[in-house]
Amino acid sequence: MYKKKRNLIKWWQESIVYEIYVKSFKDSNGDGIGDINGITEKLDYLRSIGAGALWLTPVYRSPQTDNGYDIADYYEIDESYGSMEDMERLISEADKRNIKIVMDLVFNHTSDQNSWFIESKSSRDNEKSDWYIWRDAKEDGSEPNNWRSIFGGSAWTWCEERRQYYLHTFLSSQPDLNWENPDVRRALYDVARFWLEKGVGGFRMDAVTYIKKPEGFGDGKPDASDGMVGIHSMTANTKGILDYLHEFKENVQKGTDIFIVGEANGVTSAELPEWVGDRGVFDMIFEFSHVNVDLADESNWCEQRRWKLTELKRCLSASQESTAKEGWYPIFFENHDISRSIDHFVPACRDKVSAGKALAAVLMTLRGTPFLYQGEEIGITNLMSDSIKSYEDISTINHYKFAMDNGYSEKEAMDAVHHFSRDNARTPMQWTAGANAGFSDSVPWFTLHHDYKKANVETETNNDDSLLSWYRKLLEVRKTNYVFIDGAYREIIEDNEQTYAYIRDDEKESAAVFVNFTDKKAEYDAELIGSYEFLISSYGSNEEKGVLRPYEAVIFTKAIS
Repeated sequence: MYKKKRNLIKWWQESIVYEIYVKSFKDSNGDGIGDINGITEKLDYLRSIGAGALWLTPVYRSPQTDNGYDIADYYEIDESYGSMEDMERLISEADKRNIKIVMDLVFNHTSDQNSWFIESKSSRDNEKSDWYIWRDAKEDGSEPNNWRSIFGGSAWTWCEERRQYYLHTFLSSQPDLNWENPDVRRALYDVARFWLEKGVGGFRMDAVTYIKKPEGFGDGKPDASDGMVGIHSMTANTKGILDYLHEFKENVQKGTDIFIVGEANGVTSAELPEWVGDRGVFDMIFEFSHVNVDLADESNWCEQRRWKLTELKRCLSASQESTAKEGWYPIFFENHDISRSIDHFVPACRDKVSAGKALAAVLMTLRGTPFLYQGEEIGITNLMSDSIKSYEDISTINHYKFAMDNGYSEKEAMDAVHHFSRDNARTPMQWTAGANAGFSDSVPWFTLHHDYKKANVETETNNDDSLLSWYRKLLEVRKTNYVFIDGAYREIIEDNEQTYAYIRDDEKESAAVFVNFTDKKAEYDAELIGSYEFLISSYGSNEEKGVLRPYEAVIFTKAIS
């Protein structure tokens, strides 16, 4: 098979990026909390599934009101995760295995325990007084506007020291930084350069579409009975944001071989060329059109909508097409903020393993860099607890309260929690069928998923028909068929509501991918692949061209003369 490397391909374009939710990955010291040394223990496993980069959720010092996304000190490691020495060892040991560490840069906001904020709130005339977004109250003493934070409630909190309100897109303990201030931007660039000097191979930019705020800070049209409007609709992707990000790129990335991927909720596939590539600001961005295909209103979980496979396919194809000539796409179905992909995209499926294989085939064969989230490779599914008391995530709890306060029934509120809760992705990693799923020698910080005795790394490694084994087979397909790295993408049978099918081709080879998203047999015109030869099927063998078994994924290839 064609394996020639082209000059335009960079190391991270050929890699698989594996996201680690550190708190839930592997506990090395028996306190029930995942840690940095736990990651180091598992580097050989991570290499065995093709990981060339590990994106770590934040490990900086933090009061953990939002599980580390509230940073008190960007230059220190939180003691619950280990020490700076542990971090340096992880970077070194990963590098020996050709794995790069990717740090999560949370630059829209800090913790209210950060020394920057403590100084900023102390008075209106200190050196950091303008490092955050402060506004006076309205004449009646109320908040400066009617914006609702993403986690619920007003996006403004009163500070008695300054006699002003400060803005927070997320929790009140996560005050937004003022990117208008060049001193703030310089301080953040210094943070990034510090970690580059430690040897990291890239960054993921958290909540980056919110860093630029609109002028005026006026009220928005209320979207619920609380009289507020979701802050996302008021601030996401505000004009002028790309100027800041071009400056970041110039000051941090220029002259390095790192990659930067931005979390860019609110950016459409049509806007991707402005955000990625040589002329853009990032190498890749996560845009969420395919993830949000089931949401009628991004600010309200309870407003789910029925969707068709053709809608999901259009979202994925639009992103492929927008980055076809310039830029690169991070292919993903899961991360620490969204529910598990099997329940998200194939919710009615009873055969979870087959459904997971179908999704894996798409993840590993689209054009771009696959981002695999911990546990996705063994098919962990949603938590599905009957009680809100079982959930830890503050966003989940606040969304539940919002639903109950706005006229939804208990069942409707819990159905939304089951489907959307971030805790679905945060149960401890399932390593074995033994005590605590091999995650820890003591009781884990959060509940284990009930299926850990069946879905775990040890069991699936010894089963050639498991989801984990299928991922490893797909990895070999990517390694030995270079067309899946940089071949062109073209969707076929676009109007089919059962099957997602597309062609990947370059000057040497062509590949055809067919994936059945239903629990019934699906037929297609076999003439579409008349001269292609069977390569691999999630069922192990190909029954016949033109027919897909339930949730079957099949790949065909042919040489181009």
